Amino acid sequence: MLIKKFKMRTIILWLVCMVVLLSLLFTDLLVSRSINDNSVRYEEEKALTVARIVAQSEIVQSGLVEGRAEEIQQYANDVRQSAEVLFVVVMDMNGIRYSHPNPELVGHPFEGGDEAQVFENEEYSSISEGTLTTSLRSFSPVMNERNEQIGAVAVGISLEHIQKMINQNHKNIILGSLVGLLVGLIGALLIVKYIKKTLYGLEPPEIAKILEERNAMLHSVHEGIIAVDKDGRITLVNKSASNLFHKAGLPPEPIGMNVTEYLPMNGLERVLKTGKQELGEEIKINEISILVNRVPLIVDNKVIGAISTLRDKTEVNELAEQLTGVKLYVDALRAQSHEVKNNLHVILGMVRIGAYEQLKTFILELVNHKNHEIGQVTDIQDAVLSGFLLGKLSYARECGVKLSVKSENVIPKPKSADVNHEIITILGNLINNSIEAVEDCTFKRVDVVLSLKESKLKLEVKDTGPGIKTEDLEDIFEKGFSTKGEERGYGLALVKASIDDLNGNITIDTFTGFGTTISVEIPYETGENSID
Repeated sequence: MLIKKFKMRTIILWLVCMVVLLSLLFTDLLVSRSINDNSVRYEEEKALTVARIVAQSEIVQSGLVEGRAEEIQQYANDVRQSAEVLFVVVMDMNGIRYSHPNPELVGHPFEGGDEAQVFENEEYSSISEGTLTTSLRSFSPVMNERNEQIGAVAVGISLEHIQKMINQNHKNIILGSLVGLLVGLIGALLIVKYIKKTLYGLEPPEIAKILEERNAMLHSVHEGIIAVDKDGRITLVNKSASNLFHKAGLPPEPIGMNVTEYLPMNGLERVLKTGKQELGEEIKINEISILVNRVPLIVDNKVIGAISTLRDKTEVNELAEQLTGVKLYVDALRAQSHEVKNNLHVILGMVRIGAYEQLKTFILELVNHKNHEIGQVTDIQDAVLSGFLLGKLSYARECGVKLSVKSENVIPKPKSADVNHEIITILGNLINNSIEAVEDCTFKRVDVVLSLKESKLKLEVKDTGPGIKTEDLEDIFEKGFSTKGEERGYGLALVKASIDDLNGNITIDTFTGFGTTISVEIPYETGENSID
């Protein structure tokens, strides 16, 4: 019995040895070629992906249109270093380089002779020799917003680098085979049984596919993700989290570090102890505010680790600002709708009682009043802005406030719709604040003046309110600061943010008991179809 058992073990060990040895012998014939092809294909796809990303960059598209070679050169160098490729060359439709690892070659024609197809709006890869060395090169066209080709991007990977990678893969295969042989000699039967049980019967390709899909999903998530094991050591950090940590000035390689040492006040160790999730908490990392969710990882009713998602609070604030801008539009439209509905009720009542002469007089007064209001915004060529101000006129009238709008000259449409949105955010909040300021005053008046001079748009909002206290002037632009109660204090913070985004400035003249005048000046580039 023992002899048979020994022979069986010997047979298994010899079988393992022969399989591994034969694998070593036939690696070059069967595996190496496949690895070589996959390696080349991987590098080709990598180069083509980098080329597509660069081609879709706004820096590259606008740089080609406006001839900003320095910005393109800087961006291309950053991408080249991050992607670890030989070169990233951006060229216009004449083949003139806008970027190159050698700055002296910027402005010279592209070399290699394999770039012709890309100017026919085609993506492809080829092998050719350029100014650096023989390389695998992938090309992608650069398109503008009208889907017209304005240039091309070429990304190259050194063939020497590819060959080194292939050789390293070959060494890894041999080393792995030798390790496998050693492990097989120790106990092939136990290993096979253990592997099947541990891997739930999955084959290695299936495991690799699951791992690749998991990594792809984790790194493609916009939120930052950091995971720790049961001892609090960091086991995973996705790209978004790495970018966030880099922005906060933390070390770039946290894997394996203790999470408390790397990220103090992270809260993950507390989750490991309690096994309870914590949602919606705000922490600060080197003055950067981050919204954090923490969840324990539980397997077989045991906490084996914890995972945390992180989101830059600035992005959340930007979404809130955009929603606040939309609210201004809605409020203006609601005021107009409410006024029209009231007028219709009056007209309907007069028709029912047969007061036709009074109805005629009312309609004439209404038309004259509307013409007067429309006359105040006729010099504002942007329909959205003028309609918005008409809505504010209706809103002010509902509040019992005399609001006047004056344009000292014609205000053409802005070149960018984003500028228009920021102007509405600024005016909407300033007008609302002024209307609230004069509500308890005997004389309720708000004056809005717009003027355009030398590509500078000046917005002035003047009210007859009580003025702003001197001690409050330094804090009025702080988010959440308000003298009007809780859950207020966001309007002027949004105004300041919009002005900063437009590179403008704001001045405040206020006198206690005599009103406030707020003046805003912003750069203003008019659209091509504006009427002089």
